Amino acid sequence: MKQTFKKRGQKIAKRWERFSEQAREDSREHIKENLISRLPNARRVRLLMLEWGLLIIVILSLALTQAFWYTQSYSVQAYVGGGTYIEATTGNVNSLNPLFATTNSERVLSKLMFATLTTIDYSGHVGLGLAESVTPDSDGKVWTVTLKDDLKWSDGEPITLDDVLYTIDVVRDNAINTSYASNFSGVKVERKGDALVFTLPSSYADFAATLIVPILPSHILKDVSASKLLEHSFSTSPVTSGAFSFNATQSLTSSGEKIIYLTANSNYYKGAPMLNSFAVHTYNTTGDIVTALSNGEVTASAELSAVDGDLLSSDLVYEKQTTISNGVFAFLNTTGLLADTGVRQAVRQGINMKQVRSVLENEQSLDYPILQSEIELNNYPAIPEYNLEAAKAAIATAGLADETLQLATISTGYFPELASEFEAQLEKIGFDVEVAIYNPGQEFLINVVRPRSYDILLYEIELGPDPDLFVYYHSSQASTSGLNLSNYHNTLADDSILAARSTMNLSLRIAKYETFLRQWVNDVPAIGIYQASLTYYFNKNARAFSEDDRLVYATDRFVDVENWAVNKAQKNRTP
Repeated sequence: MKQTFKKRGQKIAKRWERFSEQAREDSREHIKENLISRLPNARRVRLLMLEWGLLIIVILSLALTQAFWYTQSYSVQAYVGGGTYIEATTGNVNSLNPLFATTNSERVLSKLMFATLTTIDYSGHVGLGLAESVTPDSDGKVWTVTLKDDLKWSDGEPITLDDVLYTIDVVRDNAINTSYASNFSGVKVERKGDALVFTLPSSYADFAATLIVPILPSHILKDVSASKLLEHSFSTSPVTSGAFSFNATQSLTSSGEKIIYLTANSNYYKGAPMLNSFAVHTYNTTGDIVTALSNGEVTASAELSAVDGDLLSSDLVYEKQTTISNGVFAFLNTTGLLADTGVRQAVRQGINMKQVRSVLENEQSLDYPILQSEIELNNYPAIPEYNLEAAKAAIATAGLADETLQLATISTGYFPELASEFEAQLEKIGFDVEVAIYNPGQEFLINVVRPRSYDILLYEIELGPDPDLFVYYHSSQASTSGLNLSNYHNTLADDSILAARSTMNLSLRIAKYETFLRQWVNDVPAIGIYQASLTYYFNKNARAFSEDDRLVYATDRFVDVENWAVNKAQKNRTP
């Protein structure tokens, strides 16, 4: 049996071998007949395929060109809603109550979260906010204010005249000493139907500008006394009326660095913002902000000087700069060592302002407490020229050589450098100088500014949209609750200030301001240094205010924050 199977296997193997050989021979003949013999035809096929390929490429190129042309002609990159805008600031956030806003961080948050009766637009003029109308009588002494319809707080409650009345009462309460208090000193406020009537002690042409005060919700705070406001939960979790509402606070460091998260307020009177949210990240130093901007951790910041800006390492960060209606001055305390007018004149004469201003970059010099953008006068009094020897002689004659002057300022911006220059200049005149540099905030205001604990204060003040000098130089404001930082008293200056602010006649206002300036230059309650500017560094993909916009206050950049955006998308447009 085994032998039989073996023979059969051998036969099968031989047959398979013959079959394989025949198959190979047939394959060679097939290739010869069908491929080699038809090679010219194959070349023609390949050529035809190449021609078709080129045609397809041309068609695709034309299609892409047409699509690109269409995109350029009938579509555009446009900002769309959504996203989070992150602003980097300096200064601690001690309270979210806008009446206590003293640091840059607090001022930014106040502007984002709280609306005002009037506001300042990008033309630098006073316009309407929550108010529907602000109407003076013919003398500018009685002003009638009405509110827009259907105003709501972020919690859905209506914004009413009761909120305005409550806010004015709180502002005037001596228990909190707000910066708004002087605007309503002696002002009678009463409700008449659907309007509030403000009766002023004297005519005031620019009273509408004083209504830029954040309104508080009386339905939450009406039973809270002014002295208890700061410690109320509203200071940490407020109900708001501005473009954004409060969401949460994240504490990052023990030194006060925080992120305050805000969300779009759907009840905002201008309509809900395009942004979903806004975050304010407070930093301890500008160096930290430079790093954050360079790394794309934040969207923008208004805290950096030109020197800081040079350190930015990202090509994605743009810069825009505009002046604001703030002035930096050296305020001379008229009640201490510098009480004598002749001594103050000698101090100014002995200060080389060209040298002092050399620490500044691209800032405009400011010699007077009135800006030409506010009102342009016909005649400006001359500022005495620098004369060190005459100044030294006057100080020696006054018996003040080697006396110690207390010079105070804050730690931000150019102030430390300015303090160093003033120290050197004053020592040349004959004084010893002690310089004290403070962190800005409530502690500085309470312990230094209000008690006037200095001989010279280097400080920045808001000059506003109108040259109203009452709060800074009228003698009634030379108190712990006022902003007459020089404790300046002069009857002629007082009369000129009151006459200028009380007339609606522009020519008369100009004449009275010129009278005041002559007295101001002679008495030297302050020395002008420079007009402040806002340099804004921001991500190029973001939309904020325009560099052509005129800003009165630094926070006016947020006047149309509801239109800011961080996202772009391709949108079709009608051919």
